[in-house]
Amino acid sequence: MIEKQAAKERTKRIITTNRKARFEYEILQTIECGIVLQGTEVKSLRAGKCNLQDSYAGFLKGELYIYGMHINEYEFGNRENHKPNRERKLLVNYREMLKLKGQVEEKGLTLIPLNAYFSGHLVKIELALVRSKKKYDKREDVKKRDTEREIRRDFMR
Repeated sequence: MIEKQAAKERTKRIITTNRKARFEYEILQTIECGIVLQGTEVKSLRAGKCNLQDSYAGFLKGELYIYGMHINEYEFGNRENHKPNRERKLLVNYREMLKLKGQVEEKGLTLIPLNAYFSGHLVKIELALVRSKKKYDKREDVKKRDTEREIRRDFMR
C-alpha cells in the first residue's frame, strides 16, 4: 500500500517523445513499463540523449524487449560504455505481457514506445498498442487539425 502511494507522488520528467507515432498510428491502448539499463545509459538519458523514432517492442524467448531505441554513448564514459542501439528488456507484469502478446499475434497489432521519462529516479517507457493508419485517415487528421487552428485564430480576434 505504501509503495503504491509513493508511485503516485513521483514527479515525471519527460526525456523524449515519439511525435511521429501519434500521426502514423491509431493508438488503442497504452501501458507503462520499466526498462533494464546500464549505468552509462542512465547518465546519457539524464542529459536527454535519446531517440525513439523507428523503435518498436517485440517478444523474444517469452520476454518483452525494445528494439531500435537509440541512446547516445555517455560523453564522459570509458571503454565500458554501452552500445547505442542494443535491445533492452522491458519490465511488465506477466499477465499484461501475455495479453499484449496475444493481441500482437492474433490481431496483427504493433507495440510502439510513445514516451521515455523519469518517474522519480526510475526510467519508464510508455508503450502503446497501435494499428497502422490508412492514408485517408492521416489526411482527415491534418484537415481536422487545420480547422481547429482556424477556429482558434478566429476566436482570438
